[in-house]
Amino acid sequence: MPHIFEADVVSAILRHMNGDHTDDNLLITRAFSAVEDGEITDAVMTDLDGDGGVWKVTRSGVASELRIAWPSGSITERPAVRREVVALYDLACEKLGSSRVRTHDALRYRAIAPG
Repeated sequence: MPHIFEADVVSAILRHMNGDHTDDNLLITRAFSAVEDGEITDAVMTDLDGDGGVWKVTRSGVASELRIAWPSGSITERPAVRREVVALYDLACEKLGSSRVRTHDALRYRAIAPG
């Protein structure tokens, strides 16, 4: 059974990801979804737990859920969420052949895991 983070922690992470990282949500979900399912035109992070993140993705006007496991495996600590989201982003850039440069470095995720 995956670790369940406190509701206020999940809420803060979702607010941050959906408020500050909408392009990153698209990049991550496009990289970790099956191409044959169609192009993702919208992605909103809706949940997370110790095993991974969950996004509501839209393809051809139809919404569905996409779960992506954390690259390093299960986590139990809030600061590890930042590490795993950054790892997903980096892997997504690799997978998609993106030469995209982060608009800010790893500190961009400080709001997810202060201190």
